[in-house]
Amino acid sequence: MDNRLIVALDFDDLGQVTQTVRELSGFVSWFKVGKQLFTSTGPCIVEQLCGAEKSVFLDLKFHDIPNTVGGAVASAVAIGANMINIHASGGIEMMKTANRSAEEVSDKLGISKPKLLGVTVLTSMNQATFQGDFASSRTLSEQVAYLAVCAQEAGLDGVVASPLEIEIIRKRCGARFWIVTPGVRPKSSSLGDQKRVMTPREAIDAGANQIVVGRPITQAVDSFQATELILEEINK
Repeated sequence: MDNRLIVALDFDDLGQVTQTVRELSGFVSWFKVGKQLFTSTGPCIVEQLCGAEKSVFLDLKFHDIPNTVGGAVASAVAIGANMINIHASGGIEMMKTANRSAEEVSDKLGISKPKLLGVTVLTSMNQATFQGDFASSRTLSEQVAYLAVCAQEAGLDGVVASPLEIEIIRKRCGARFWIVTPGVRPKSSSLGDQKRVMTPREAIDAGANQIVVGRPITQAVDSFQATELILEEINK
């Protein structure tokens, strides 16, 4: 199976999740659990996926004071998440606390530490909305690169970023820094609310370690075929 594809389970119905995972089980080992699904089902969905020998990207984007985020990350590690994200804009101290927490709980449980990623700038934003909402003196790509450097300094394994910023992140943070990119759409798919996008092949060629794809697979008439086509594309 190709670990570069993460399928986003953006549902609130456990039956849909079970059906999708079953359909894609022979092709996909990584699944993303986000706020919608986690709020609906609770931690049991992570435990269920891990029990089915799937890897879980827990996409809850923790963002709070350091102590609170540290506690949340500890809980995420304990339920078996293989990759966890937090907002890099929460600051270096928050990220350091989260990283320490992940290390401590992993050591205590005798398990491998999950990857901890910093969320940079959401892929639903473009330059105009970024400047309009935040009045930043930096460009959007400069802000992404800045947050990536902060995440690396705090000890995080990598970041979540749009494929358009992969090149600048690689220049600033090096080849070993893990980059997971949403904002990936096959050419035939609607962009939806995504603003900064590439095709799966373009994202992999740009240097993404993993790509996250949701609606083009889960809302396809044939999810199995849609997944096959994406995997064929990234393996060309």
